[in-house]
Formats: sequence, C-alpha cells, structure tokens
Amino acid sequence: MKNKNPRIIVALDFPSADEAINVVSSLDPSICRVKVGKELFTRSGPSLVEQLLKRGFEVFLDLKFHDIPNTVAQACRAAAELGVWMINVHALGGRRMMEAAREAIDSTSHKPLLIGVTILTSMGKEDLLEVGLPADPEENVLRLARLAESSGLDGVVCSAKEVSVLRENVRKDFCLVTPGVRPAGASIGDQKRIMTPEKAMESGSSYLVIGRPITQAENPRAELEKINSVILPHVID
Repeated sequence: MKNKNPRIIVALDFPSADEAINVVSSLDPSICRVKVGKELFTRSGPSLVEQLLKRGFEVFLDLKFHDIPNTVAQACRAAAELGVWMINVHALGGRRMMEAAREAIDSTSHKPLLIGVTILTSMGKEDLLEVGLPADPEENVLRLARLAESSGLDGVVCSAKEVSVLRENVRKDFCLVTPGVRPAGASIGDQKRIMTPEKAMESGSSYLVIGRPITQAENPRAELEKINSVILPHVID
C-alpha cells in the first residue's frame, strides 16, 4: 500500500525519543508521515528530527509558532533548515507574522509546507467566548483560513468538521490538515470536534493527523495499514 503522497501523519506524542523511535521502527515511511510536537521536541530537540529523516520519514514539525513577526520568521527559517516537510504557525498571530514566515521560508534552499493553525480542535464555542472570540468555531476557522491563504500560506490546520465549508471557500490546492481524527469506536481523548478517517477524507481533508489510535495500538503498523485501506477509496489526488 505504498503511496507517493501518504495522507496519514502519525503523531509521535511521547515524552522521550526512545519511545518515539520504538514506534516508528515498526512503521513504513512510504505509507505515513510523522509529527513531532512541543513536548517531544523540547525534550529531544533537532537530533530526533534528524534521526527520523535518516529513517526516511517526512516530518511535520508541530511547534505552532506565535510571536512577533521577526521572531517567528527566524524560527521558521531554522525549522526549514532542519529539512522538515511541514511546519506551522498560529493564524491568530496575524497577517504580518504569517507573511514574515512565508518570506523567511522562501529564502531557504529547502521549503517546507507552511500551515496556519486556526482554532484548536480541543476548543468549543464556550472556550472561544471565554477568550473573546464570538461566533461558532466554524466561523472563526473560516475567517482565519481566508487570512492564512491571502497571507501566502500553503494551508491550515482545522477540525474535519470545518473541512467541507473551507473547501468551498479556498483554492483547490490549499492543504487542509485535520487532527481530531478517530476511527469508529476509538477514545476521543481531549478532542471535541472529531470525525472518522473516511468521513474526513470524504469531506476534503488533505492529511489526517492520528496519534493514539495508532501509536498505542498493540500493532501500530497493522492499525496504520487498516486505516490506510479505509481512506484509500476517498483519496483525491
């Protein structure tokens, strides 16, 4: 089930490099990509990313940069120079910040995909109201996605529940990366806006971020292959 453009990004949400490497040792880089987030990167640093790249995995460095434009630009440049496949920034950082990130990446020899985080999938309407964002999550996601697109980003991170609306409002090749994806029957954990892998792909997701249902499975590779087989009929190149 090899794929030139694997659609599943396995979230390596572990506290140590050893645990992450133990899981990826059972996976095939031709059928998935991997995500390194804040905890793992803070504990293990660039050396872990380099190990994953040497094993043939394309890496989504999920650090969600959000700061003044120059700081974010320099961070994005450093991430690009690591050789990762995808990085992200918070769209709430605004146009100038996102444009600075775009310019920084464009000045490097290796140009990863630059993705904007819209509204975290753990947040519901009540959470948004508490931080001063009125309206439903969907309306906030759409506004931020349009801002990210016009700022030169390659796509956004969003809940699968917002994908169909975004597909009607952004360009065809705009990447929609969706966490909060859970196979039927799996625990939802701390996610609020979730969807099954097949429904997410049907809605128009470009890539699915899936962590615990794969990494905590008795056989991670078998679970990965099972989910791949489910989404394959719904993949649109």
